[in-house]
Amino acid sequence: MLLDDILQHNHTFVEQKDYQAYVTNSVPDKHAVILTCMDTRLTELLPKAMNFKNGDVKILKTAGGIIKNPYGSVMRSILVAVHALQADEIYVVGHHDCGMSNLDTDHLFERMKISGIPAETIANLDVDAKAWFEGFDHVETSVQSSVDLIKNHPLLPDDTPVHGLVIDPKTGKLDLITNGYDD
Repeated sequence: MLLDDILQHNHTFVEQKDYQAYVTNSVPDKHAVILTCMDTRLTELLPKAMNFKNGDVKILKTAGGIIKNPYGSVMRSILVAVHALQADEIYVVGHHDCGMSNLDTDHLFERMKISGIPAETIANLDVDAKAWFEGFDHVETSVQSSVDLIKNHPLLPDDTPVHGLVIDPKTGKLDLITNGYDD
């Protein structure tokens, strides 16, 4: 079982003091927060491609690196990073070949039903489920949309740079979409 493997590894990790290589504090050394996708290919690639190590930045991960709700938990986390944890810049980093690109919500709902979620539950959510799970057609447009939402938030200082980039999950190459210093 995976949990057993995790706990066994963790015991050894702590016992051998392997954690010492990762000791840092809660304030990001490079004073930045990154919103990116939860894609597993980015776990180590993105920080390396951007020259960040443990402790340099706050990293928030969501499906597609998308932020749609200006008062949801993602925006709250960005604002906490800026106002309480000394993050001075924000980076929105999408990626090519993203699973949220052209997401088939009907297929997703069918998978939910197969998993035992009744169709009535999906139909009776407090949100429009199709819109809530909606992905995007073009990663560049999605990144720009998230940048705009963040940049225009009433609780974000006007002088906070909000950058938009797209990373290639195979090579780590970054393409600039929005330079927040130009605003």
